[in-house]
Amino acid sequence: MDIRKIKKLIEMLQDSDLTEIEVTEGEEAVRISRNSGNIQSVRETLSQATEHSEKISVSKNESKSEDVGKKITSPIVGTFYRKPGPDKDPYIREGDRIEAGQVVCIVEAMKMMNEIKSEFSGVVKKIHVNDEEPVEFSQLLVTID
Repeated sequence: MDIRKIKKLIEMLQDSDLTEIEVTEGEEAVRISRNSGNIQSVRETLSQATEHSEKISVSKNESKSEDVGKKITSPIVGTFYRKPGPDKDPYIREGDRIEAGQVVCIVEAMKMMNEIKSEFSGVVKKIHVNDEEPVEFSQLLVTID
């Protein structure tokens, strides 16, 4: 299971009254529970899932060394929105300085608006998706310098 999916599940758990989330995708499964206010990733049920994740991590790290700039990718499939509403200003523009944790866009999935936050501080080099376009899982959204 992709680490970004797990991070998103943790965020969803923190923002809700739930104490536990368990998700299964094919042969992979993960359970995340909240104990005394702490979020803990409990386990990956299959060793294949762990091996698969390690292989993906290695290949992603190899490709990152070749890339220029920091990449923000979509953690889910959905519709990309640059603005919080039709009559509002965009969250970011090319050339803007942003801070880690700042909302850069929204990806709507199944009628839920998911704020996408930057993991990096820097200057917005390029926005790769137009407003209201569909995006795929792991699709490049924004490059930060």
